Order: sequence, then structure tokens, then C-alpha cells
Amino acid sequence: MKILVDENMPYAQTLFSRLGDVQAVPGRPIPREALLGADALMVRSVTKVNADLLTGTGVKFVGTATAGTDHVDEAWLAAQDIGFSAAPGCNAIAVVEYVFSALMILAQRDGWQLRDKTVGIVGVGNVGSRLQARFEALGVKTLLCDPPRAARGDAGPFWPLEKLVAEADILTFHTPLYKDGPYRTQHLVDAELLAALPDNRVLINACRGEVVDNAALLAALNGGKVLSTVLDVWEPEPDLSLPLLRAVDIGTAHIAGYSLEGKARGTTQVFEAYSRFLGQPHAVPLETLLPVPDVSEVTLNGSLVAHLDEGTLLRLMHLVYDVRRDDAPLRRVAGIPGEFDKLRKFYQERREWSSLCIQCDDEATAALLTRLGFTARLR
Repeated sequence: MKILVDENMPYAQTLFSRLGDVQAVPGRPIPREALLGADALMVRSVTKVNADLLTGTGVKFVGTATAGTDHVDEAWLAAQDIGFSAAPGCNAIAVVEYVFSALMILAQRDGWQLRDKTVGIVGVGNVGSRLQARFEALGVKTLLCDPPRAARGDAGPFWPLEKLVAEADILTFHTPLYKDGPYRTQHLVDAELLAALPDNRVLINACRGEVVDNAALLAALNGGKVLSTVLDVWEPEPDLSLPLLRAVDIGTAHIAGYSLEGKARGTTQVFEAYSRFLGQPHAVPLETLLPVPDVSEVTLNGSLVAHLDEGTLLRLMHLVYDVRRDDAPLRRVAGIPGEFDKLRKFYQERREWSSLCIQCDDEATAALLTRLGFTARLR
């Protein structure tokens, strides 16, 4: 059995070799000759999976080690009786921690406190719901916008986007990309929304580049809109707008979800799905794959809770991950052909907050840090 895997999927060789012969290939583009004779294909978001890619091949199963699936023509796969699995939620924690790092940096730079702000979360799925939970742990007010969930009658409350635009200090987008239909998200942030957005707000896009009209955003910023902007995704990729990159406060190369834990979850989820497809179910405990982090334990004295110390919280977060380490490299190489993808391919190891064990002497502080995603223990 021949299994093709994207060369940038961590642990893919280790896991999929339990099921067959593994060949690692570049994801953009996948060589046609490699697909011939392949039984299964494991990809990331850089690979467009459709009839053009797979017609005439023997591929019977496709897995994508990503939460999003807009790069996959699922209807065509189903019509061809080709099995399919994604990895929903695999990188949600990493995206949440990316957003927190960006916001805490902006807060420190501009002299405001996160707890004093209202955050509008657009898209309340795997990422948005986790983001809401961590904001609420800090006592930060959130406003939620998710029209599909509102229509299903899910617990909210959910608000129209217009309310978030008017009232939220921070707008952060975590939607799928829908190019048409009643819940279209392509260019959800357009010239009209940007014109309605008051000055001195924060805009974050860490979902899909086309959710924000990049040309309209650049025009607004060049036209004097006072807006702190964080973009991890671009329109288009990898050939992002250099003037827009220069105009935003934080810009990164579509790596918000790139924690080692997130990547490992993505690979293990599609591996487990393919093993079930073959009738050979395997379960892989994540901790059996992950190495010991560079910083694994610290001691914290006193309480973070009585008077929430966002400076200390920022330092704890940045012991694990500081988004500025990803902003600077993109600015150095943007515009050089192939460098955007190289930043992603050779991405330096990044861990999640849970990899850091914080020894506390205050029970309430340990409880708060646990709610935020750290590993916290009373000593």
C-alpha cells in the first residue's frame, strides 16, 4: 500500500508507516507521477484536492491535517467514493494563543489593559469558543457573532456583525471561507465594514485570507483609518501585498495554528481516521510523540487574581510563545519568490501553554492559569 504524505506533516512517516509504504512529497504542487499508484493522500491546506488533482489516480482516501476544508472538493470525493477525513479543532488552541500573544503585545505597546476591552468574536467554532472561554477566565467581556449557529438555535447569545462593529474594541475573525450562500464570508470585512468601524480598534484575521478584502483594508489604512491590525492570512497567498504588510502592526505567514501540539494533533487525527477506514483502528496518545519543551517549569510567587497583573501574564505567555518572533522573519523575506512557503516549511518549534508547568503558592492563581491553558500546580 502506497501512502503519499505532505513532507511538512510532522510524525507522518512514523505513524503512517504502520499502515503501508510512505512517500513524502511537496504539497505545493504535488507531483503528478507520485499520485499514480498511490492508495491514499495526506495533505495540508496548501494542496487543492479536486478532480484536476486526482482524476485517473487510484487514490481511495484523502486526509487533510487541517481544521479547515475549503481546499478540498468534498462533494467530488464523495461522488467518486473516495474516503475523506479532516482534523477539526487540531490547531484551535494554537490559534487562540497566537491571538492572545498579539493582543498582549498591542496592549503593552499602547498602554491599555485587555480586561478593560470588549472583544467581538466572529465565528464561534473550535477556535472562537475556546477563545471566548479564555477571555471569560480573565473577566473580559465578549460579543459573539455566528449566524449559522444562531439559526440552529445554539446557546449564545449571538449578535449581528453590525453590533460587534459598533461596540467591540477588538474584532477577531475565526470563520470558515464560504464564497457564496446565505453565510458567505468572502470579503466579510469589506470597504463598507471598514468605513463603519470606529478608529482606535483592533482587527485580527487568523482564519482565511479572503475573509478580509485586502485591497479595501490597505485603502482604509492609507486613507487614515486608525486601526491596529494583525494578519496571519492574506489575499492571495503566498503572494501577499507588500504595501499591506508594511501597513499592519503584526503580520505572519499563515502560522497561527502551527504549534507542535497542533501539528501532531492534525497528523494523528487523520492517521486514526485512515486506520479506521482500513479496518485497522489505531489510537495514538499525543504525549507519546511530543519532546520535552525548552522551558518546562517555572515558579510563581503571590496572586495573579486579586489585582490581575497582565504584565506577569504576558511574561508567562512569552516564555512559551511570542508572536513577534514570526512577524520579523516575514518582513525580512516578503516578496522573495518561495520564501513565504519556506517560513512555513522550516517553521521553528513552537509549543502551547500547556507545555509549561507553573508551580504556584496561591490556589486561585493556579485555578486561573489552568483555565487559561497552562499546567498549574500548588506547591
